[in-house]
Amino acid sequence: MKHPLQPFLVLALLLSLLRPASGTAAATATNPILWADVPDIAMIRVGDVYYMSSTTMHLSPGLPIMKSKDLVNWELVSYAYDILDDVDALNLANGRSTYGKGSWASSLRHHNGTFYATTFSQTTGQTYVYTTRDIEHGPWQAASFRPMLHDHSLFFDDEGRVYMLYGAGNLRLVELNQDVSGLKPGGINQVVVTNAHAVASANPGLPAEGSQLVKAHGKYYLFNICWPRGGMRTVLVHRADKLTGPWEGRVALQDKGVAQGSIIQTPTGEWWAYLFRDSGAVGRVPYLVPVTWEDGWPVLGVDGQVPDTLNLPPSKGLIPGIVASDEFERQPGDRPLPLVWQWNHNPDPSLWSLTARPGWLRLATGRLAKDLEAARNTLTQRTIGPECSGRTAVDVSQLQEGDFAGLVLFARNYGIVGVKADGGTNYVVMVSAETHPPVEKERVPLSATVVHLRADCDFKKGADRARFYYSLDGRSWQAIGVPLKMTYTLAHFMGYRFGLFQFATKTPGGHADFDFFRIRDSIPGAD
Repeated sequence: MKHPLQPFLVLALLLSLLRPASGTAAATATNPILWADVPDIAMIRVGDVYYMSSTTMHLSPGLPIMKSKDLVNWELVSYAYDILDDVDALNLANGRSTYGKGSWASSLRHHNGTFYATTFSQTTGQTYVYTTRDIEHGPWQAASFRPMLHDHSLFFDDEGRVYMLYGAGNLRLVELNQDVSGLKPGGINQVVVTNAHAVASANPGLPAEGSQLVKAHGKYYLFNICWPRGGMRTVLVHRADKLTGPWEGRVALQDKGVAQGSIIQTPTGEWWAYLFRDSGAVGRVPYLVPVTWEDGWPVLGVDGQVPDTLNLPPSKGLIPGIVASDEFERQPGDRPLPLVWQWNHNPDPSLWSLTARPGWLRLATGRLAKDLEAARNTLTQRTIGPECSGRTAVDVSQLQEGDFAGLVLFARNYGIVGVKADGGTNYVVMVSAETHPPVEKERVPLSATVVHLRADCDFKKGADRARFYYSLDGRSWQAIGVPLKMTYTLAHFMGYRFGLFQFATKTPGGHADFDFFRIRDSIPGAD
């Protein structure tokens, strides 16, 4: 069933041949550095290589690790964990879920040859510590302890002591055991900055949080985010000669709502701040901001503003480093799934396969689900801006009555183009969850066993608009349903993701086979 050189792929190939050679490419990078949902960034440099971790909440595997040589072009190289924990909320079991929770902001460190990636979870009330000697290939060792240290920053001091600084509003420093296995009995445990947001606002909508702690020029620098009421996300910085203080602070940046992160130095001595910005339905996207130093303080931006262009190498695009197509063909030694894929919550390994029908992804059902959000084994990857398009072909010949399979733009207010088995007939349907409960907007009887499905996303200038299509041959496309107004919500707390799904509402045991998933960074022309 595979047709690798479908028309839009041919067009992409021709466009790539027409692009200027590297010697004639633009000399600058542009913000956002990654027009994709990569929030709560933590970053380190080891030699001339940068590593970055981020938040992926209720997705598995989680705590992604990305790699770059130039701060602009990133690729996924690892995850710190396959599953965060084995509990009902993460397994979508017994009516429970953990949308918008899971694991949040991580901290990333390299100390004495060991890499540390740490995070915390409201779902379990724990702090998690992952360690490896090889950040790109693993294996990772996992440990956890209580309490949950919110938005913590792991820090190894010069004297060999280990700390986490965490909290919201009042920021607390706690000392850890030498092996980072938990709080050190009798160690430092005290608030070191009270009402840290006060340097920006006495009335914050969001108090200071998102701590990231660094040492530079002999001083300690603590970066936080706050959100004054009626204002915008704001970067705060405090400095001190000792971790226990006293700390003095100021506003470090207040422009475009770009905030939360820290600073990093290049091998040549330049300094940059890595931050993110809310960007509507695509999610929270990373920005880079130049940093200079004045009177021992880091000064972020150019005249207090976030520049659109940067004196860094240009981006080569987000495909295939951050998102990628997949023909579901595997050679011996290949990963079962490329790193761009993450499951919605913990997967059930017994109900998906790439070997039951080689060259196809099989999603099977083993239980009933009332709707998509309760369905297990939805396979997802990010959408990207300023626009993108994803498509698949699915064999629906083995659907059971009441089954639903297809392609989703997944967030709380999702949109679907898929196939429902209803009353002995299969139908191509478009479902909109702009409001809840979701509404089926159109259905078309389907006699074919294989149907092509497509979803287009327009994030330009905040449009946040999606359209859905189906085709019987992968060439002639028919729009179905209505445009979807995509909206970012705190219920899922992440940008829209492409997803492949199959779930049963009446009888478990059916399956759907997906031939491929293909993504491009533009919307196909009218067909």
